[in-house]
Amino acid sequence: MSTAEETAGGEAQAWGEVTPDAARRLLIAAVEAFAERGYHATTTRDIAGRAGMSPAALYIHYKTKEELLHRISRIGHEKALQILRTASSGEGGAAERLARAVSSFVRWHAGGRTTARVVQYELDSLGPEARAEILALRRKVDGEIRGIIEDGVATGEFDVLDVHGTTLAILSLCIDVARWFNVDGPRTPDEVGALYADLVLRMVGARTAHGGHGPSDDARR
Repeated sequence: MSTAEETAGGEAQAWGEVTPDAARRLLIAAVEAFAERGYHATTTRDIAGRAGMSPAALYIHYKTKEELLHRISRIGHEKALQILRTASSGEGGAAERLARAVSSFVRWHAGGRTTARVVQYELDSLGPEARAEILALRRKVDGEIRGIIEDGVATGEFDVLDVHGTTLAILSLCIDVARWFNVDGPRTPDEVGALYADLVLRMVGARTAHGGHGPSDDARR
């Protein structure tokens, strides 16, 4: 499945602020090229060709190839942050909120895996200033998961000795879905999201993982 198809199936909102249409087409083409070939092996000619445009047309909308990557990374991280903030600010206890956060975060990485691979794995291709901006967004993403875990520990819902390390493990687990998920595989993004939500609740020692009270099935959808 191409990024254009992924976008039509659920990522259209992620690129909705990219205008005009030519700029959006170039950005989607860049995502496809970066995911397939890597940032450094991709040329501006490759990107323009995928978009059905001339190389000169690209520079009307983006000064450099790095500007394209920076915009992709920023939009992707802002979307990830929005997903986690929505989950963490919702109703329910820490277990319900963590299950919602993980399942929705995983669904995003599986359903938009082409985009997610570029967003998550091309950080080092950015220059210092752009990289610093994206790292700041990553720290906010980390903070959403860490905050839910800290709440769960404070209320006695979770049994976690190392909050920082557990946060890193959970985020790594979720992000890696973009690397291996296959649309032709045995599970859908929703199913993987539900599976990972259950695994993470077990990681933090949530009562649900041991047969006690915890999030409903709806919290993991």
